[in-house]
Amino acid sequence: MPELPEVEVVRRGLARWVAGRTIDAVEVLDPRSVRRHVAGVEDFTGNLVGARVSDVVRRGKFLWMILENPDRAEGLPHLALMAHLGMSGQLLVEAPDASPEKHLKVRLALSPAVDDDGAPLPGELRFVDQRIFGGMFVADLEATPDGHSGGLGSTRLPLVPHQAAHIARDPLDPAFSVDVFHDRLRGRRTGLKRALLDQGLISGIGNIYADEALWAAGFHYARPTDTLRRPDTRRIVDAVTSVMERALAAGGTSFDSLYVNVNGASGYFARDLEAYGREGRPCRRCAAEGRTTLMRRESFMNRSSYLCPHCQPRPRNARS
Repeated sequence: MPELPEVEVVRRGLARWVAGRTIDAVEVLDPRSVRRHVAGVEDFTGNLVGARVSDVVRRGKFLWMILENPDRAEGLPHLALMAHLGMSGQLLVEAPDASPEKHLKVRLALSPAVDDDGAPLPGELRFVDQRIFGGMFVADLEATPDGHSGGLGSTRLPLVPHQAAHIARDPLDPAFSVDVFHDRLRGRRTGLKRALLDQGLISGIGNIYADEALWAAGFHYARPTDTLRRPDTRRIVDAVTSVMERALAAGGTSFDSLYVNVNGASGYFARDLEAYGREGRPCRRCAAEGRTTLMRRESFMNRSSYLCPHCQPRPRNARS
């Protein structure tokens, strides 16, 4: 499942290649990929044709494009085209005459545009999904509870799709508050990794980046959240932010061909992972300090946690 860095890489690609363009036509090749649009394929298409993509916004792992339609009656809610990537969803910007992908589900024809050098931009946005766990749908926008913009990439509107309103802000969001997060974290009374994976508490973090951040901050995944002091929370947030930013610089983490950027490029942060997937290999921090400690894998919530037993000792009052 793509985590925040992978979705943010896609958001930045869409902001570069799609924002500011009008959707001229829509073709739904597999209705299952718009099943979340309960009003049906015709309504999905009707809301998109003629609409201009003004902003491309992300909150946590949620991604949406704000739509402006001059033909839409005044007083109606603003709309957004939401894209849920699921396990294998891809948003690709292609030339209209490019060969269709094997698992192409939805294609949007975009108005002509050029890049900064005057070269024509590809004229089609395609949604490709091998496993059909993802999808696209049009959603109403509602006011954000805190009055700030909906997420990263929103330049004006303090609006968020109803389907994403329950998702907490992520550490890359300008409106994210460490103090708010600390207070909510302390009140949760659970294990630290379980809290980091709670998208209603802090969003965008999945199993890979939770392990990476906990290793970087030196905390065991079962550290009770109600024992954390404010500097501890700051250390965790700083570690999460650093890991996310390094992953973004590397284009995200791609373990196979299912996750790619809008131009089809894979991310290569997997080469720089310090914890995840490194069971039985030396802890790099211990090695740098002259110790020989092997990374360990432990069972956690029907998945795995990777950690260094020296750098991240298990607390006596652990809560997993």
